Amino acid sequence: MANIKEYIGDKAFYKRVALITIPIALQSMINIGVNMMDTIMLGSMGEIQLSASSLANQFIMIYHICCMGIGMGANVLTARYYGMGDMASLKKTVSLMLKITAVIGLAFMLLTIFMPDTLMRIYTDDAAVIEAGVRYFQFMGYAYLPLGLSLTCTIILRSVSNVRLPLVCSIFSFFVNVFFNWVFIFGNLGAPRMEIGGAALGTLISRVFDLCFICGYFFFVEKKIAFKIKDIFLGSKEIRAFYFKIGIPVFISDLLLALGNNFVGMINGRMGALFTSAFAITAVVMQLSTVLIQGLSNSSSIITGQTIGAGDVEKARKQGITFALLGTAVGLIAGLIIIVISPFVINFYNILDETKIIAEELMIALAIIVVFQAVGSILTKGVLRGGGDTTFLMLADVLFLWVASVPLGALAGLVWGMPPFWVYIFLRIDHVLKAAWCVHRLVKGKWIKKIS
Repeated sequence: MANIKEYIGDKAFYKRVALITIPIALQSMINIGVNMMDTIMLGSMGEIQLSASSLANQFIMIYHICCMGIGMGANVLTARYYGMGDMASLKKTVSLMLKITAVIGLAFMLLTIFMPDTLMRIYTDDAAVIEAGVRYFQFMGYAYLPLGLSLTCTIILRSVSNVRLPLVCSIFSFFVNVFFNWVFIFGNLGAPRMEIGGAALGTLISRVFDLCFICGYFFFVEKKIAFKIKDIFLGSKEIRAFYFKIGIPVFISDLLLALGNNFVGMINGRMGALFTSAFAITAVVMQLSTVLIQGLSNSSSIITGQTIGAGDVEKARKQGITFALLGTAVGLIAGLIIIVISPFVINFYNILDETKIIAEELMIALAIIVVFQAVGSILTKGVLRGGGDTTFLMLADVLFLWVASVPLGALAGLVWGMPPFWVYIFLRIDHVLKAAWCVHRLVKGKWIKKIS
């Protein structure tokens, strides 16, 4: 019985998990609320503008996921350095992270500003959707740097268990985004009616708000790390090798994952505006139902890294099993939530009946996939990543997405003409394969790596 309890976990463990997971999950829910409000507001404009914003955001998501990779790569090190009490190395890691984030952000900004039409043509050949997407990109091109810097600083704050400040920021950012969307999409309070361009402008304003709030706190108020603007220029030669050893596989993994998801977006875009709109609605529900999964993923990475940094490797292994069991339970609950709420969500949108029928099929497929997604996410983005097993995770992300999901999804949707349910299953089959492989890796016990 004692051995079983070690894997189930104790009250102190669950309290620690809850203190990190709940604020992160609430923050994710608020961010999803912003996306949902964007979708609802643009949905009232019809399928064209809803599809255009969805496809344009596929490209923006590449940078978002790149920043997640850069930040989470740094997070593996900062959580350990924090557990070890090595604040000098922690600061050097943050400095290197911010420099990489800014350089990549500038590259994305230039591409979006000067090549919006080309970027939209990657995802669709519908002229009306392309034209609407270009209007969206006119403002979103300037949102990359605020997004990247605030996101990566948020990840570092979480690595030292500061999860409340980002939550507070998200609450304010939600109201900022919704208010300015309402003003500029519909032309309220004397503002011009900008429709999809107004959605982009409202999002840009909220990104700038995030930058001022998070980075202002990070550079001028935060005491645990005490990182100042001058620290951006710190040399990082001593930790560079460790950062790239741990962080580059995370970055490559997340980048190739983002590119693979963009191929999924390209497949969606070529299946017509109705399927793309239904997929966009499904994506919102998926995000809403997986907020707790995201919170657990982040908390498992942080707790694993800090536990290993404190030198208790055996405890970290047992905690990994506990997190996997939690993932299974949360995934099942998420699937049930999707089944219950999907009719209400679909009927809330002003869309055609044909789009609703497609969305219903996609929701059922999502309810199945989310169980495997929960286990896979908590292991790949949490436990195994916190253990430093980033090269294995890079292989897991790349292999199953590119060898299974992308080709099978393309065949199912564009060649075989299968029903939407099976198209979605094949597009997300990597979650099933990855979950099984990562559970085997966890049980095998070779996922804890040294950083020096």
